[in-house]
Amino acid sequence: MDKPVEDTTSPQSSTQRAYLTLRSNIITGKIPPGERLKIDTLKDALETGASPIREALSLLTSDQLVDRLDQRGFRVASTSRAQFQEILDLRCNLEGLALRDSLANTDAKWEDALVLAHHHMNKADRNDIEAFEAHHKNFHMALLAACKSPILLRFCSQLYDLNVRYRYRAGQSKSYARRDVEAEHRAILDAAVRRDVDTASRHLMEHYRNTGAFLAEQID
Repeated sequence: MDKPVEDTTSPQSSTQRAYLTLRSNIITGKIPPGERLKIDTLKDALETGASPIREALSLLTSDQLVDRLDQRGFRVASTSRAQFQEILDLRCNLEGLALRDSLANTDAKWEDALVLAHHHMNKADRNDIEAFEAHHKNFHMALLAACKSPILLRFCSQLYDLNVRYRYRAGQSKSYARRDVEAEHRAILDAAVRRDVDTASRHLMEHYRNTGAFLAEQID
């Protein structure tokens, strides 16, 4: 049986397309923090109706990427060094716990999934923001996948999403090009595959803190 053709005119599809486009523009800084998001303007830019735009903005509000203003519409959520530091501290504490629990419960299936996630991430086109971010997150969550706490994993996933904008801000630093992110990921992977908990945790925390070092040039 042939696969059904997606109805790209449906409200659900229009909302999803608006959501993904706005999310990509926000996390990469094309729409800067604090900018008002006017529905009439977005309708023209995204070539869709007001309802899908409102629904997309509501989803982005849940993601904490957009703020809803009482009776005054929406704006892109602000960023600050203090907020980044809070996200960083939480990630280091919670993912440290999750990683240790995950590495205590690993098996061959977990290792295969982690290596495959790393492979797909390295092959992904970084210019395709949506695809790369999906593979990048899959790798980081695959590290933690054997953790036995679903609640802890959910918090780690949410913190990843909150951190994405700051990673792109850090990437705008003039000195960011000297950072070897692929080597950082490889070091994390190699230690995790060896089940070397302390080394894997140290590399993961350094990976996150490196973003903060470059971010200092971009944000007050």
